[in-house]
Amino acid sequence: MYQKLLLAIDPEDDGEGKCAIAAAVELLADDGELHLASVYHPGGGGFFPHVTDEAPQEKEAEVRKTLDLLVRKYLPMDRTASLHALAGNAGEKLVGLAAQLGADLMILVSRGSSGRWPLRRATVEYVAVNAPCRVLVLPALEKAQDGAQADEGAKQDGGQ
Repeated sequence: MYQKLLLAIDPEDDGEGKCAIAAAVELLADDGELHLASVYHPGGGGFFPHVTDEAPQEKEAEVRKTLDLLVRKYLPMDRTASLHALAGNAGEKLVGLAAQLGADLMILVSRGSSGRWPLRRATVEYVAVNAPCRVLVLPALEKAQDGAQADEGAKQDGGQ
């Protein structure tokens, strides 16, 4: 069991949040601290990085609101969590937060190099190499479901 657990969550993926929170609760000591973190990019992009659609404060508030909703939906009533919305480079911010908190374990969900987050694999690798604590990488929800479907298909093929 871990005393200080840092859970990195993509606030845009409800299913990922549900699975990651469930894994964290299983590994957290009864009197342990749970910290949920999400990293967002604070500014604009492309040719005009100084132009943003929304102010950084609005983006942070939006991320915090989504994290809070995930906690209220999926965290057991007898547990609490501290929420952290960080602006900047995901890998660097997560490693820094783990060090600041004195985390015993950090949990991430890996999507590999496909999907909407092509840099996610690089973030997971950076965190795994540089984190000041143990790192647990959970498979993406799609990958886990695909694997379960493949296992089911193999069982059916073997039975015929």
